[in-house]
Amino acid sequence: MITSTSNPQVKNIMLLLKKSRARYQQQLYAVEGIRMFREAPEDLIDRIYVSESFLKTEAHRKELEGHTFEVLSDPVFLRVSDTKTPQGILCLMKMPDYSLESFLKEPGGLWLILENIQDPGNLGTMFRTGEGAGIRGIIMDEHTADIYNPKTIRSTMGAVYRVPFFVTGDLAETIRHLKDHQIRVYAAHLEGSVFYDEPDYRRGTAFLIGNEGNGLTEPIAAAADSYVKIPMGGQLESLNAAMAAGILMYEANRQRRR
Repeated sequence: MITSTSNPQVKNIMLLLKKSRARYQQQLYAVEGIRMFREAPEDLIDRIYVSESFLKTEAHRKELEGHTFEVLSDPVFLRVSDTKTPQGILCLMKMPDYSLESFLKEPGGLWLILENIQDPGNLGTMFRTGEGAGIRGIIMDEHTADIYNPKTIRSTMGAVYRVPFFVTGDLAETIRHLKDHQIRVYAAHLEGSVFYDEPDYRRGTAFLIGNEGNGLTEPIAAAADSYVKIPMGGQLESLNAAMAAGILMYEANRQRRR
């Protein structure tokens, strides 16, 4: 049992939770909670850590059968946990390797493209909602919040394991690449000339969502095939970015189910 926060493994867990640079250098990220452990792809689990209290429950011990794990004392586990009420299990996961070309293998898919989304909760919610709506994957620019941020990971509710994603250094070029593959790109924009439920989304479609406060930059918005808008009642000018993305994705889902 590890009983000191000075232990190198404990220090590394804390580093991975706090520093994105460390995560990308080691190609590892941390997930917490029994659900995240249960849903984790076996081939991507690097290490498992549990608290001494976690092991006192017979059901927990059974879930760990066949796995190698390290035990942390309760005080040490509390120190490394990123949650207020830790469940007593934490995994270090290997980062998956997705390519843009793997997104485009099957025609007619549905994608989400994100520019400069800053809130980890919004990003995680988009992953979760996107999985529910049946999207093929998510494309993000380098200025979007880190998908491996612990807050983002929690917000995905496990969708991070199942929704492929790709981070691009040149979003405009990536959009052009999608369009070359017969994927029509729609920008969620206040200057949209049509309402979001008017276009036909049953073929290859991507929705472009911009920063929470400033929306899409002009060059990226201009790369879209069309602007669409969500009607606003009252005195509202716009919706939360994750909410807007959800409305668009589920409209496409509705059309494809008909």
